[in-house]
Amino acid sequence: MLKVRLQQSLPIALDVDLHCDKSEILALVGPSGAGKSTVLRCIAGLHSVKNGQITCANNKWFDAQEKINLTPQQRRIGMVFQSYALFPHLTVNDNIRLALAKQQQNKQQKIDDLLSQVHLTGLEQRYPHQLSGGQQQRVAIARALAREPEVLLLDEPFSAVDKVTRRKLYLELNTLRRSLDMPIILVTHDLDEAAMLADKMCVIHQGKTLQQGEPEKVLYQPNNTDIARQVDVRNISIAELVNEEEQLTLKWNDYVLAVEQMEGFVVGQTVHWTIPPSKILLHQRVRPSRGEQENPVTGVIEELITLKGITTVLFIVDHANGQTLQMDVPEHVAKRNKLAIGVAISVSLLSDAIHLMHN
Repeated sequence: MLKVRLQQSLPIALDVDLHCDKSEILALVGPSGAGKSTVLRCIAGLHSVKNGQITCANNKWFDAQEKINLTPQQRRIGMVFQSYALFPHLTVNDNIRLALAKQQQNKQQKIDDLLSQVHLTGLEQRYPHQLSGGQQQRVAIARALAREPEVLLLDEPFSAVDKVTRRKLYLELNTLRRSLDMPIILVTHDLDEAAMLADKMCVIHQGKTLQQGEPEKVLYQPNNTDIARQVDVRNISIAELVNEEEQLTLKWNDYVLAVEQMEGFVVGQTVHWTIPPSKILLHQRVRPSRGEQENPVTGVIEELITLKGITTVLFIVDHANGQTLQMDVPEHVAKRNKLAIGVAISVSLLSDAIHLMHN
C-alpha cells in the first residue's frame, strides 16, 4: 500500500492525506492548479515538502521528521508524463532499453515482452515522430514498466490524444492493470474518466484533499457543498429538516420530501441536499402510472439537450421560487413522452437518492 501525508504552507500550500492499495487505481481529480501534479511529483521524489511522510509497502520513502528522502531512482517509480517525454532521437526499442536496470538479464526479451504487453510488437525500430499519439503513450507506459516499479504514476496520460483513441486506450489500461500488482495513481481533471477507470477517487482543491472513496460515493454523496461543487454536482438546494407524521423530512419551499439519510442531522436544521439527475424519475405523460408517487414534484421544462442517447432536461419547479432541477432520461423516453420546452411534467425525487450535506 502507498500512503501519502504532505503538509506545508509555502511556497505551495499542501494538506494531503491519501492512500492506494496494490492493484488499485486511485484517481486524483480537481481543477487546474489544484495541486494534483505536485502531489505526483512529491511521490516520485521530484519535489519535497516541509512536513509529511510517504511510505510504500511499509518502506519509508520520505519522512520529514526523520530526514528520510529517497531519490527517484531509489523509490522505483514508473511515471508517464502528460507529454510522454520520449527521446526523439531514439527508437522505441532504445527508449525502453534506457529504463532497464543495468543488471537486467535478456534485455531484448524483456523489451519484446513489454511491447507485446502494450500492443506495439513490430514497431521496435520506429522513432517517436513516426508514431501516433496513442502509440507514443503506449511506449511511455512500456518504458515506465521497464523499471519494474513499485508504484505507477500517470499524469493526465490521455489528454494529448483524440476521443476515439482515448476510448481505445481506456480499454487497454483497464486490461493492463489486471496484470499489475502495484498501486496506480492517475491524475485527471476528467470526472468521467476517473469514474470509468478508478477504484477510488480523491478530490483535491487548493492543495488540500477533500474526500477519498469509491467514485460513486464521491460523485453522488459528497461530504459537503465544497466537494459537491468540485465534482460538478448539478442539483444542490437548501431545505429545512422537519418532523412530518413522525418522520424526519425535508421542507423544500412548498414540498415536503421523505428522505432516508438521517445520521448527523437534527430537526430544525437547515441543510444542503442533492439528488443525481439520473435518480429523478419521470412520470409517463402518455400513460400516467396509477401507482404510488414517491416525493412527487411538478414543473415546466425550460431547456433540454440530447447527447449520446441521454436527454438532459432542465425544468423550473412549481412553487419553488424559480428554482430548477436537472434530470437525465434516455432519448427514447424523452421522445415517447413528447418532452419539449414549455411542457409541464411531473417527476418523483427518489428518497433513497436524496443526499444531505453539511454547509
